[in-house]
Amino acid sequence: MHGRNPLTQHQRQPPRRRLAVVRGQDRSRWTDFYHMILTAPWIVFIAGLLAFFFFVNVVFALFYMADPNGIEHARPGNFWDAFLFSVQTIGSINYSVMVPKSIYANLIVVFEAFFGILNLALITGIVFSRFSRPYARVIFSNVAVITPYDGIPTLMFRAANQRANQILGANIVVTFAYQQTSSEGIAMRRFQELPLVRARSSLFALSWTVMHRIDETSPLHGATQESLEARQAELIALLSGTDETLADVIWARHSYKPHQIHWGRRFADIISTTSRGRRLVDLTRFHQTEPDQASASTSPPRPE
Repeated sequence: MHGRNPLTQHQRQPPRRRLAVVRGQDRSRWTDFYHMILTAPWIVFIAGLLAFFFFVNVVFALFYMADPNGIEHARPGNFWDAFLFSVQTIGSINYSVMVPKSIYANLIVVFEAFFGILNLALITGIVFSRFSRPYARVIFSNVAVITPYDGIPTLMFRAANQRANQILGANIVVTFAYQQTSSEGIAMRRFQELPLVRARSSLFALSWTVMHRIDETSPLHGATQESLEARQAELIALLSGTDETLADVIWARHSYKPHQIHWGRRFADIISTTSRGRRLVDLTRFHQTEPDQASASTSPPRPE
């Protein structure tokens, strides 16, 4: 691992799914500004607010410049003075150096003051909505493994809650997505839910190893990395539950491509006991796997 904490490295850049390119979609989706604002990254959101702030003050500064002598102690026709006066007006800054002296300038001040109050209320609501949105701090192991469990080949991957609380009534659904061509030559994307050994956890606090037995009824029975790649297969995990602190439902999603499924390996142990008898969960080994000698002779070969 080159001396790095695998959990920390995974946290820095959470996995992002590539969205498909869609043609002919309704253009009204570009008018859904509220959804765009809520989902935009924080740096983009702050940059957008800053750009909007400058734009509004530039517009009002141009209105003020229409009356060169409308602002006391401002240089006639000077854009910078008009811009600073607009900033002081919309921000309710009472410097009392530049003041409106004409009827036209006072009317512009009235409109800008009203716009400032409305703008402040809208921005406050949007910022609160962004902060109050429930989100999960659940991580999934970088890879999934297929290793014998009770004598049956079993697909396994890990999930962990990074918050120091519990997720109540946690449920996880694993879907096997693959490409299938009908006898008529029609290619379709198919989705099949995989039965799990344990799909629900009443109290999900630390680590959860999700398992699917690969028996004769499993769509992964007899599968290899090459066959999964040929079918454009993907495993999609969706975890949901109620955060006990937020008292709201949270969601987490992750997917595994064929090259992220390792045969003949098992996860390194992360649960042990301290010298004082307390349970220790070592998340620094969360993503680590090691060879499983028991499955070496029965596992499908993986390409080098």
